[in-house]
Amino acid sequence: MTTYDERASLTDLTATVERVRSSVEGVIEGKPEVVRLSLTVLLAEGHLLIEDVPGVGKTMLAKALARSIDCSVRRIQFTPDLLPSDVTGVSIWDQQRRDFEFKPGAIFAQIVIGDEINRASPKTQSALLESMEERQVTMDGQTYELPSPFMVVATQNPVEMEGTYPLPEAQRDRFMARVSIGYPSPEAELQMLDVHGGVNPLDDLQPVAHADEILKLIEAVRGVHVAETIRRYAVDLVSATRTHPDLRLGASPRATLHLLRAAKASAALGGRDYALPDDVQNLAVAVLAHRLLPTAQAQLNRRTSEQVVEEIIQRTPVPTGSPQQRGYGLGNGPQAYDRQPPRRLG
Repeated sequence: MTTYDERASLTDLTATVERVRSSVEGVIEGKPEVVRLSLTVLLAEGHLLIEDVPGVGKTMLAKALARSIDCSVRRIQFTPDLLPSDVTGVSIWDQQRRDFEFKPGAIFAQIVIGDEINRASPKTQSALLESMEERQVTMDGQTYELPSPFMVVATQNPVEMEGTYPLPEAQRDRFMARVSIGYPSPEAELQMLDVHGGVNPLDDLQPVAHADEILKLIEAVRGVHVAETIRRYAVDLVSATRTHPDLRLGASPRATLHLLRAAKASAALGGRDYALPDDVQNLAVAVLAHRLLPTAQAQLNRRTSEQVVEEIIQRTPVPTGSPQQRGYGLGNGPQAYDRQPPRRLG
C-alpha cells in the first residue's frame, strides 16, 4: 500500500486541489459542492456524468475543470450521426508502407468532454465502454493504451428527450458519480451577470496544475487507509439496494468499488489519510443513485432513486467510535468499533 511521506503528500494535495478548485469556482458561481465532487471523481480515477436542464453550466463546468489542469483535452459533440470510429479511431491504408495505420480518435486525450452524450446512437455510446473501464482501445486486434490520467466528463439533458437515446445500464455503471448543478441562487446569478456579462470566463482561464501533479495526487489517494468496518459499511449500503422493494435493479459490485475510491479521495481532500463513515455517506447518493432502476410502482408513486438511497442511508447502521479507538492513522492497524443505529443526516 502506498503511504504518505508523513504529511507532505497531504499538504501538496491540499495546495494543488485548492488552486484547481479556485480556478473552477471562478467560472462556476455558487456551486462549491459540485466543484468538490468533480475533483473527488478526478482523484478517484473515475468518470463524471453531469445531468441537468439546459443553460445551468454543464459544459462550462467540464471545460473549466479540463482547462484548469495542464492535460490534453478533446471535446466530442455527440450527435445521431456520430460514428464509433469518430470516438475510438480508425485504421487507414497507407500506400507507402502498404499497411494499415491507426489514426487515434477523440478518446485519446487525458480529459475527454462528451457533450450531450445521450444524443448519440447506442452503437456509438458503446464505443466508450472499453475506454472507460479498461482505459484502452482495441482496434483490428491491436490494443492501444489511453493516456494517464484519463477522465471522461459527459453531459446530458434529462428533460428534452426527443431525438435522444437513454444511456444503457452498462454505460451509466461506468460513471463513478452523477451530479446535477441546479439553478444558482439569486446572488450568485447576479454576480455571474456582473463578472461574465461581457466576456467568456474560459478565455482567461489558465492551467494551475500539471498532469504529473495529478498523477502524484492520484497515487497519494490510493494510500488513504480504509478500516474494515467502513468497507463493510459500504458493502451494506450497496447490498441494501439489491433487495429494496422499490428497485428492480440494484447497484453492482463496481458501484461498491467506486464508492470506496470516492470516499478515499474525499478523505484526502479533507486533509485526512484515513476515511470516515461520513465520507461514504456524503457520496452515496452521487455514486449509487444513477445506477438504480425504480420499479413501475415506485415510478407511479414518484419515488426517485435518490430518495431510495437516502432511505437506505437512514436505515443502515453507521459504524462509530472515537478517533483513538479507530486506529486509522498510518502505521496503526484498523480497530473494531461498535455499530450504532443510523443517525439522521443534518
